[in-house]
Amino acid sequence: MTIRECYEKTGSDYENILKRFGSEAMIQRFALKFLKDGSFSDLKDALEAKDGERAFRAAHTLKGVCINLGFDRLYNVSAELTEKLRGREIEESEELFEQVEKEYHALTAVLKQYESEL
Repeated sequence: MTIRECYEKTGSDYENILKRFGSEAMIQRFALKFLKDGSFSDLKDALEAKDGERAFRAAHTLKGVCINLGFDRLYNVSAELTEKLRGREIEESEELFEQVEKEYHALTAVLKQYESEL
């Protein structure tokens, strides 16, 4: 699988990110770093602890990382969750978190497959 195919499998706009990053090597480098990003686990932990402030920060960070890397599907749902958590209230955020979790796992599965084929 190429990095282009990786982005296409995740429903992301490869051409847009290529314009921004300038080369496939740069995209590959930063996309694979996402696997080590702790934003998602921080978000999950904060929601489990019912810590609205920490959950908002983690969702906001995840959203930012996704927009910067062009991970469109995960960006869209994490942006929705960020807005839901903006008031630092976590009530009724479960459904949005489930969508974030689903997209996160789908994205990381493709990234891990890509990494294993290098």
